[in-house]
Amino acid sequence: MPAPADRSPGLSSGLAPGFSPGFSSGLPHRHLDPRLLRGFLVVAEELHFTRAAARLYVAQQALSRDIRRLERELGAELFVRTTRQVTLTADGERLVPYARRVLEAQDALLSAFTGDGPERPLLVDVNSPGLVSSRVLDRARALAPDCELMARFESGLTGAAGEILAGRLDASFGRFAGLDPAVRARLEQQPVRYEPMAVVLPEDHHLAGLDAVPLDALAGETVYAGAGNPRTREWTDLALHLFEGRGIALAPPAPVAVGADEFRRVMAKKRNPVLAVVDFPAMSETVRKPLVGPVPLSPVSLVWRKGLVHPGIDALRRAAGELAAEEGWLRRPADGWIPASDELVMVGQD
Repeated sequence: MPAPADRSPGLSSGLAPGFSPGFSSGLPHRHLDPRLLRGFLVVAEELHFTRAAARLYVAQQALSRDIRRLERELGAELFVRTTRQVTLTADGERLVPYARRVLEAQDALLSAFTGDGPERPLLVDVNSPGLVSSRVLDRARALAPDCELMARFESGLTGAAGEILAGRLDASFGRFAGLDPAVRARLEQQPVRYEPMAVVLPEDHHLAGLDAVPLDALAGETVYAGAGNPRTREWTDLALHLFEGRGIALAPPAPVAVGADEFRRVMAKKRNPVLAVVDFPAMSETVRKPLVGPVPLSPVSLVWRKGLVHPGIDALRRAAGELAAEEGWLRRPADGWIPASDELVMVGQD
């Protein structure tokens, strides 16, 4: 038999039992977004809006707006703000344990119904060993040693995105703007790096002796960029943007070379330069040269399914943010180039 309405915990309001006394807003009859409580708790822990916003991956102005909204909905001032410090009020102190219980209950509910609890390994596509994605994964494992983060190698964000939406993969890395808009709408992303691009050449190619290869020097060349591979369409699209108007031809579709030995064999046979990034693994009988004039950039984002709740995702996001700050990955070079379609994505507006 259902419990009487006035004695039930009131999940629709987002409140734990016993929360309402002392607040003037009539809250038990309203809805409270748990996101506001999550922001409140981080500010309460940091007592610093800038640091709290960085932890939450939001703008400081947006976080301040959320706190003001929470204060209005509760009818209580939660923080005392001055130019020098932030402190909790008595009502703020009183809210902390209630907010923690609400969010713990929400996380438990989501884990129970989505299967995304911490007991499940997180499957992370890093594309190929040695790339920026591998460094993020290594840092995330160090940050969350109790989480099992399992590497997968999908070789292309287009293919990986399909696996993510099918529930066979949890996260990947790559060029988010290159995905179909309908696919992007079901995913979340966090910019990670403007990764300088390179070209891989046979070691006896006439450009192999250069320290860096100007894009103009590739005019008249036919460059391989994954054409015909349905799993790497975002990479081929990036190449088409880059080659446009520069006299560089896109190599026609070819069977995908799997493994270093096959890669070297196909390169020796076809002799086409291959579009890559500066962290592309070194291989014998080939040379990897950075591209310049301008410096083309591969926009790399961390990508995961919208609504996914898992401590491994939190660790990946934190790891990506830390490495980007330490290495300057999101500082775009003055002579850097990316397609116009990627601009908004890389500033977090798409």
